[in-house]
Amino acid sequence: MDRTERFYTIDRLLRSRQGTTLRAMMEAMEVSRATVRRDLEYMRDRLAAPILWDNDSRCYRYDNDAQGEEEDRYALPGLWFNASEVHALLTMEHLLSSLQPGLLGPHIEPLRSRIRRLLDTGDHPPEEVTRRIRVLHMAARQADSEVFGVISHALLRRHRLELEHLNRRSGEVTRRTVSPQRLAHYRDNWYLDSWCHLRKGLRSFAVDAIQSAELVEHPKAKHVTEAELEKVLGTGYGIFAGEDTKEAVLKFSPEAARWVAREKWHSRQHGVFGEDGSYTLTIPYADETELVMDIMRHGADVEVLAPDSLRRAVHRRLGDAASQYGD
Repeated sequence: MDRTERFYTIDRLLRSRQGTTLRAMMEAMEVSRATVRRDLEYMRDRLAAPILWDNDSRCYRYDNDAQGEEEDRYALPGLWFNASEVHALLTMEHLLSSLQPGLLGPHIEPLRSRIRRLLDTGDHPPEEVTRRIRVLHMAARQADSEVFGVISHALLRRHRLELEHLNRRSGEVTRRTVSPQRLAHYRDNWYLDSWCHLRKGLRSFAVDAIQSAELVEHPKAKHVTEAELEKVLGTGYGIFAGEDTKEAVLKFSPEAARWVAREKWHSRQHGVFGEDGSYTLTIPYADETELVMDIMRHGADVEVLAPDSLRRAVHRRLGDAASQYGD
């Protein structure tokens, strides 16, 4: 019987009405007294199990009061985490470790300790997990922590904001008033979805491109319904979506198809394999900026079949790129 199986056996015995004795656990698992004591100590220290010794009944049992408190509840680990759970835990640990000292300082270490206890499953110590499994955040751009704090405050308090925003493509800095609606974390970067009072429409702003942010307490922020946000910002491809969408039809080579066919580009995508092993992907998009960049990373392994405007945009960008290298 391995350690994880022993944990479940101990848990079953502890949940019995009268609890369990050391002798009963030894006999049920056919292990020594020392092994049972080590398992009990591990469950208390690493898994936050509320195990106590009851002098009156002379047995081990769970602390029923602690079990009833939401923050103190614990759960036995499974045999191992799935891919999304490992990614979530390691990403949370990374985000907590990268926080700068601030108001959350006293609360960060307990949270990190809790995450490390969750990672410490079965025979896999957390040091080995973090050494053997890597989550790389290579595309993250650093946002100003003070600006982010002002945005968060305005967002939750429903205040308007005066922003100075850098348009990276043109290099122009514009000052505009916005009503913040929500923050989105996309591809390791933060974006602010807002109603722009200058453009009189919904816009997404990269938070790291916001050079300054000031609260405007009156009037209150304009409210945009969740349905409207999704209609305008959630329909097309990428973070810079829009309501007026077109359909991009992309044909990938048989070699690229082995990867692309397993990727999720959009919730409403449609893909089909050709007889030659190629893969044709159809996705909705509004703003071509991000889509063009993602198409270009596949180089000669993808061809834009439609629409013509997207095909011309990719052709032009590829031509500009090729011209950097002369003949």
